Amino acid sequence: MIRVLIVEDSAFMRKLLTDLFAAEPDFTVIDTARNGKDALDKVRHLKPDVVTMDVEMPVMDGITALETIMREFPTPVVMVSSLTQAGADATIKALALGAVDFIAKAAGPFSSTNGIQNQILTKCRMAVKANVKQLVKRQPPATVQPSSTKQVPLMSKPALRAGLTGEQIVAIGTSTGGPRALQEIITKLPGDLPCGIVIVQHMPPGFTKSLAERLNSLSSLQVKEAEHNDVIRPGLVLIAPGDYHMTIEREGGRRVIKLNQNQPIGGHRPAVNPMFESVAKEYGRNTVGVILTGMGQDGATGMLSIKKQCGYTIAEDQSTAVVFGMPKVAIELGAIDKVAPLTAIAAEIVKAVSK
Repeated sequence: MIRVLIVEDSAFMRKLLTDLFAAEPDFTVIDTARNGKDALDKVRHLKPDVVTMDVEMPVMDGITALETIMREFPTPVVMVSSLTQAGADATIKALALGAVDFIAKAAGPFSSTNGIQNQILTKCRMAVKANVKQLVKRQPPATVQPSSTKQVPLMSKPALRAGLTGEQIVAIGTSTGGPRALQEIITKLPGDLPCGIVIVQHMPPGFTKSLAERLNSLSSLQVKEAEHNDVIRPGLVLIAPGDYHMTIEREGGRRVIKLNQNQPIGGHRPAVNPMFESVAKEYGRNTVGVILTGMGQDGATGMLSIKKQCGYTIAEDQSTAVVFGMPKVAIELGAIDKVAPLTAIAAEIVKAVSK
């Protein structure tokens, strides 16, 4: 039985969530909390299996409560965030602080939206199985870059070199636990990396932009949410926008980003496989494919496509993966050349593109 603590300032939402879990045979709601301070007391004494945590609450907000929970009594936490820019920014911060996952809700109740209800149940079931120790170990930087450089515009970074398109590419796919894993990797890569990087992170619209902005503020590389027809360049990291599949095509002497809203694949848009398959086709043996933490099997067949084209493929090791789903399937499929802990993957990428 999965013991849930619901943290939500709205009495109506607490009731909706309580009823949602009560209807499931594998869940039991052990208590509810009205704010972060109340949540800390109840997590300490009740030791729930999973916590659903609202972001915006009086007395103590969800981000502050999460930070204390992960430091003092690590527990799987699923954030419940609003579909606003402020909500997206707060959610990306929460994921950096150790939240396993999040649910994005529109303004108002979601009682009639079965998709959201199913997401809550699925993500809470998955959170209980997550490698929470890794979320605690990989503490993010306390602050981003100093304020004097924090707001430097994207194009002022020196990494992009005009006229170069690069003959190599690094393609990264990830899902649950991905934002912290990406932060670990991207912030360790040099600003003069001789190739471009493309990333698919399973995430809804709006949140990928906040993720890109956070990584850009922490990294020597330039990081942005991808746009249609963006040119792949050395030192530029492009993250697929939520609700769009991302592929790479050749146009003249350049390779550019193409976005589409074709049907979700395995419930995902963006999905990792279309991106991996397109880079395998366009870059062949000059591809470095990386598959990181995540639930499910998205990316496995795409990694196999890269390997068949003699590209180099890397999977995150189980010891560091928050959810060892996507890497596990790729490994079992025989699509992986190198299995490495997260802390070693940046060095593996640098080594691979320097050959």
